[in-house]
Amino acid sequence: MTDLLYSETEDDLRAAVRSLLTDRADPSVVLGRIESGDPYVPGLWKSLAGDMGAAGLLVPEKLGGQGASHREAAVVLEELGRAVAPAPYLTSAVVATETLLALDTESAPVAELLSGLAGGRTVAVLAVPLSADPGAEPPTTDRVAGVADAAAADALLVLRADGLYAVPSAEATVQAQTPLDLTRPLAAVTTDATSGTRLADPDTAFTAIRRGLLAGAGLLASEQLGLAEWCLEETVRHTRERYQFNRPVGSFQALKHRMAQLWLEVVNARAAARAAADALATGSPDAPLTVAVAQAYCSKVAVHAAEECVQLHGGIGMTWEHPAHLALKRAKSDQIALGSAGRHQDTVAELVGLPAPA
Repeated sequence: MTDLLYSETEDDLRAAVRSLLTDRADPSVVLGRIESGDPYVPGLWKSLAGDMGAAGLLVPEKLGGQGASHREAAVVLEELGRAVAPAPYLTSAVVATETLLALDTESAPVAELLSGLAGGRTVAVLAVPLSADPGAEPPTTDRVAGVADAAAADALLVLRADGLYAVPSAEATVQAQTPLDLTRPLAAVTTDATSGTRLADPDTAFTAIRRGLLAGAGLLASEQLGLAEWCLEETVRHTRERYQFNRPVGSFQALKHRMAQLWLEVVNARAAARAAADALATGSPDAPLTVAVAQAYCSKVAVHAAEECVQLHGGIGMTWEHPAHLALKRAKSDQIALGSAGRHQDTVAELVGLPAPA
């Protein structure tokens, strides 16, 4: 049976991550970092990934990790989504880590990489476009554009015709690209065909990458959930405090209806995101379907919540100083990350044997 509730451990983890992000990555800090051209907050990754151990949640204890599950990783991503925090958690601690866990973990290069990832000493990024569809065949070219968090990576997992390679970032060319979401930098990655250490043969590599992208897509729904929750809470708070005609604007019936509708969508998004995290954690055979449902729904809810947050803040929401635009840009970027909502809808239809949506 799917368990959608949060455990006491998960609640404690949420409190710890939220406290860290409130202290180290509040909106003013994030805005200041993206204006500097380097969005990553100094010391944040070390505290989150290393000191707190969040980077090793998916890694078994025998490999230096926490031996937790996708449920706990989902809680971390909910909080990162709330803060729109610039951290390579999804790309490194989820996608790259899950890809490596699908390989031979007894192999010295794989075990060494996983140990570094689990301890927060290493950031690894799978060299595929942020838009990569979990069900599609990943690219095998020497140059891949649109790779998220490549600038923060110590190692790049590169797919070539003869298998998967771990390439030190120093041996690759990482050219920054202009992203919509400035808190999740993109880059074009170019590697030499002779660089790196071979980790797996092509068949094993394809299977591992699909597993990594599936886990990424499933837990991305939790990031979208956290973002949508923040947008709703911030909008409700603002409309309670903002007065027009000597009454809070939130008391106007039209705004009440809009926020009530958004609340219903967020509640449903929470159920979908938690179901995806639980399916991944338990290794459910229905995980591809559950993930596709979560992504098809949560991506739309996050965008709607961010749009409502901007609009219901009025002129304030249109300013650079207010963080609403950070949420909107992250939501729009996430909407096409790891497969678009439309592609996930098609996947749902395929898996349940229905015609694809028109």
